[in-house]
Amino acid sequence: MKQIARKLREERGFTLIELMVVVLIIGILIAIALPTFLGARARAQNKAATSDLRNAIAAAKTCYTDNDAYVWAAGQCDFTTLGGIEPSLTFVDHNVNSANANSYAVSVAAGNVLAGDGQAWGAARLSAAGNCYMITDLGVDPDGGGPQTAGTFRTSGAPCNGDTAIAKRANDGSW
Repeated sequence: MKQIARKLREERGFTLIELMVVVLIIGILIAIALPTFLGARARAQNKAATSDLRNAIAAAKTCYTDNDAYVWAAGQCDFTTLGGIEPSLTFVDHNVNSANANSYAVSVAAGNVLAGDGQAWGAARLSAAGNCYMITDLGVDPDGGGPQTAGTFRTSGAPCNGDTAIAKRANDGSW
């Protein structure tokens, strides 16, 4: 009995096996939690892109209301006008990619750039997660209905600019 009591008093600390079990448990918890955190970050970056596009189309619809067309001319629905309506966004030309080294801009294509009728508007923004989000608005539906607004995205392929927003592909996702 004295030997057992003495051995218990002398034993201070943890064995290597006990430490390795703790390390294993922590590793398993990290392996479970890390993909969840990374997925949440990518979803937040994608939502930021769609939010910017919603703000951009609100600015464009203000121009449309004032001019009865998406006219891409000085003082009407140009970069300066859109930037004045929505100063939190950076607007770039329809053939410029949304992402550059410093920021994520909204690439815009307006009606007279596209078809000459001023009735179509499209914008694209690349999310920090790498997805291209696009939004289009047809002031007059070519099928005879009312105005149409659609949000689409693609994960790869064509450049992310206003031109690609207008040229919707069959495999584009929607948001």
